Amino acid sequence: MHGATTQAAQAAGECRPAPADRRQRTPQGTGNSLGPGNPQHSGSALTWRTLGLDAMASMLVVSLRRLGRSGFAAHCQWPRLHPLNDRAVAVAHHPLIMVESTRQIAVALERLHLRAAGPALLEPVSVSLGLHPGAWPTERGSATDVTVRVSVSDHATPASGLAGYRVSAEYEHAGTPFGSCTMRMARPARAGAPCTTAAPLPALLHPPAAAVGAAADTDVLLARAPQGRLVIVPRDPGHPVLLAGRPDRLPALAVLEAARQATLLNCGMTAAAVAGLRVELLAPVPPRGALVEVAAEPAGARVGVTVSGQVAAVCTVALRGA
Repeated sequence: MHGATTQAAQAAGECRPAPADRRQRTPQGTGNSLGPGNPQHSGSALTWRTLGLDAMASMLVVSLRRLGRSGFAAHCQWPRLHPLNDRAVAVAHHPLIMVESTRQIAVALERLHLRAAGPALLEPVSVSLGLHPGAWPTERGSATDVTVRVSVSDHATPASGLAGYRVSAEYEHAGTPFGSCTMRMARPARAGAPCTTAAPLPALLHPPAAAVGAAADTDVLLARAPQGRLVIVPRDPGHPVLLAGRPDRLPALAVLEAARQATLLNCGMTAAAVAGLRVELLAPVPPRGALVEVAAEPAGARVGVTVSGQVAAVCTVALRGA
């Protein structure tokens, strides 16, 4: 069901990121944070520790090598039994596996090739995902081999070191492009500010997994509160992918999935209808209690996430056939 073959028609609109420019260069005046690269890392295999993961089972990116001044090539392996995927003989991978792969690529870039300002990694603050029609891979074996063309641009390098950059990734399977993801990395909005914790929410009702395009009930991030309000309340507060390590604020991946689920719940369509996703984080989103509001648009839906009356994230979900 997840990430089934989709068409990225004009309906994808702003959700579909532009193809990565393999000739891209650092804009004048921003500096170049791409270091010369340690030769031993030019095409080295990665480890789950290098990617900052809690377990080897979470690892999606297995190697990364430099292609030029700002270009790289990555090799991914997407397991059929990934926690976000359906349990079926033939599985169409969940589209957010592409987002998590791009995040892992960014971690590898920072640790092996970029001049980071310190040990703390930058985080995704903006994500744009586009799915190509008729090309999404389906896996019947153990894992899908995926190749990725990566470009890095828009470096922000003050005296203290790397403060932000953009990574664009084009995904291919068996030589066929099937999707792209662009991710802007930076210090999270209001990184030093405490994340507001919502008051206890009584009488919550979680929708069934099928209604929000999820593979299992533990993947559901939403619940209905009194007066029909839709709020983020994960069924599994320690979800191994969406909430790994039980963070004190929702990462971009979880906010994006909450917007996808809210849109599908609102419109009654299946996960196969999703053609593109986009999120912009403006302020910290607590692990539970944020209000989610969906507004239908001709090409899909716009989703707002608010915390204590303030907009914390803005999302767009493009739907084919909307």
